[in-house]
Amino acid sequence: MNKFLPAPRLSLFLLIFWLLIQNSVTPGLLVLGIILALAIPLYTSRGSDFHVRVARPFKALEYCFIVVVDIVISNFSIAAIILSPRRRIYPAWVEYPLNLEGELPITILASTISLTPGTISTEFSHDGRTLLIHSLNVSDADAMIAKIRQRYENRLKVIFQC
Repeated sequence: MNKFLPAPRLSLFLLIFWLLIQNSVTPGLLVLGIILALAIPLYTSRGSDFHVRVARPFKALEYCFIVVVDIVISNFSIAAIILSPRRRIYPAWVEYPLNLEGELPITILASTISLTPGTISTEFSHDGRTLLIHSLNVSDADAMIAKIRQRYENRLKVIFQC
């Protein structure tokens, strides 16, 4: 492994996979595949700097299941809001105080919030203790904070033991 080729096996896999999904081997596709196979590992090699220790892998699977269920439920809630004739929505900006530590757990929490329809995490404070969230429909900000803490943040603390 060197700076030019940080993950040679990944590069080979990407090239082969590229040619398989193209279902053809032409000089142009081969050159483009080589460029992609060299560029993707170069741009993603920073991800190997994170040494993650998942303390409870089964809790991580449970977390994924909960997130998928929440995404489905939120989709229906947002669809009901959009399709309702009165459209009573209460958008709000909520400052969420973080109890998590570590870049990866906080990133996963922010991504989870953004994946759930109707909410998006928009900004991480400079001091690293607050996440700014925009919600399409929130009547009680404290209840929203409590729900996020209970459903996501506390589980992430257990998964990563932070």
